[in-house]
Amino acid sequence: MSKVNLDALIPREDFEVDGGTEAQNLGDKLKVSELVKGQGFFYSSLRKPDFQRETSDWDKSKIASFVKSFVEGDLIPSIILWQAGQYIFVIDGAHRLSALISWVNDDYGDGFISQSFFNHDVDSEQKKVAEQTKRHVDREVGSYSSLMEAIKDPDKANPDSLAMANKLGFLSLQLQWVTGSAEKAEHSFFTINQKATPISDTEISLLKARKKPYAMASRAILRSGTGHKYWKKFDAKAQSDVENIAKEINENLFTPEMKTPIKTLDLPLAGKGYSSRTLPLIFDLVKLSNNVAEKNVDNDEDGSATVDHLKNTLKIIRRFTTTHPSSLGLHPAVYFYSEKGRYQPTAFMAWVELIKDFEKSHSFNEFIDIREKLEKTLIVYKYLTNQVTVKYGSGLKGYRQLKDLYSRIIELVIEGCEIESIGNHLAQDYPYLNISYKGDQPKTPDFNQNTKSEVFLRSSLESASRCKLCNGYIHINSISIDHISKKQDGGIGNSDNGQITHPYCNTTYKN
Repeated sequence: MSKVNLDALIPREDFEVDGGTEAQNLGDKLKVSELVKGQGFFYSSLRKPDFQRETSDWDKSKIASFVKSFVEGDLIPSIILWQAGQYIFVIDGAHRLSALISWVNDDYGDGFISQSFFNHDVDSEQKKVAEQTKRHVDREVGSYSSLMEAIKDPDKANPDSLAMANKLGFLSLQLQWVTGSAEKAEHSFFTINQKATPISDTEISLLKARKKPYAMASRAILRSGTGHKYWKKFDAKAQSDVENIAKEINENLFTPEMKTPIKTLDLPLAGKGYSSRTLPLIFDLVKLSNNVAEKNVDNDEDGSATVDHLKNTLKIIRRFTTTHPSSLGLHPAVYFYSEKGRYQPTAFMAWVELIKDFEKSHSFNEFIDIREKLEKTLIVYKYLTNQVTVKYGSGLKGYRQLKDLYSRIIELVIEGCEIESIGNHLAQDYPYLNISYKGDQPKTPDFNQNTKSEVFLRSSLESASRCKLCNGYIHINSISIDHISKKQDGGIGNSDNGQITHPYCNTTYKN
């Protein structure tokens, strides 16, 4: 089930502010009315640490269930807070607080708080999930505004709604307070969040590297340069560069929007832009594009390193499926999706490394020379990608082994091997591969979503548009219009003298 993005509801702030307040000076209860934006001081001072992971791990059912539990007076674990300066930081309980904040402010990721946070550029999938969540919560609990209306006009109110509304007057959340320094509060945060609800390896790496340029670049790309500005301490020029480059990368990765079952070849380069796999993919992409594993990376104090990391990432992405002159126009359906239409991030990472190798060896033209046959081969043996991933792991765990397999396929194509015999060579080179196994087949008479996608992809690729120079597949995001008779040879710009090509084939390969 899709997760609900509540990240905008509690702003982030730098954790390293003036020291904390002693617990006996602070209250131990919080009324839900104090969470309404603009109606109290508590909500306006509430913050998450700037290293806090995104508050987007609950689905609509969990949000509705929690709000209902609160309204019915069920026992709820205490919210753990730490006060420093003018802010109250959430050490534990960000999802619980955010669920209540979403309810009382009618904002499940696309309300007025979220729209402002995301510069009124909320992802369409996020909007869809938000609308579904609102309907679900209203059905299961009732809206906060309807309960307030019941109190204002009890004679016209539904008796159950009025009773629920009256209970809100004495219901409250229990609060606990961490005292001491920022260092102690941060230690408490990581201790708590690695026990009850473990943070993923990617999130741990991202949080601990929060001041590193590759972490800030990843955060910026994830939300297309909107949301919390982790880069706000940089000067205006650096901030603008971060946001503009991040936006371009995000659009290149996730446009057009992916829908399932697949009924179009207009697939995004990096799968769904709103899923649990999006952050790990972006984080790994930035690290690979900048060879982070091969060097020590210092904190970025002025933004220059973050901008450089973004530029390096953009340079790689432009090679994939964009209209930039350097673009090879790699069709996602051929290179990055399984035969059943599942996005394969490990394949994407493997091709990031291959593109870097082509760059070093200046072998893009050699790739174009064999492209048609290579793509036919990749389609025939698509199912092998999943076998490598199953054995070695997805993402950065198995991308090197998959890159090695792709490199071997390229070698065999260059050597002139027939597609049918390539499988035999691969079986000898990689004994763990089962060349004849194409995954478990459904045994029911009805087509499932994966089968529908598989049928569409197979049929559509047979008749898909191809580059007139290399005969490789053409994607909607990477079309260049080329003169058949060159302009310098007197060719004119009418339709009879035009043909569709990949940008690189048009600008470099043919010349």
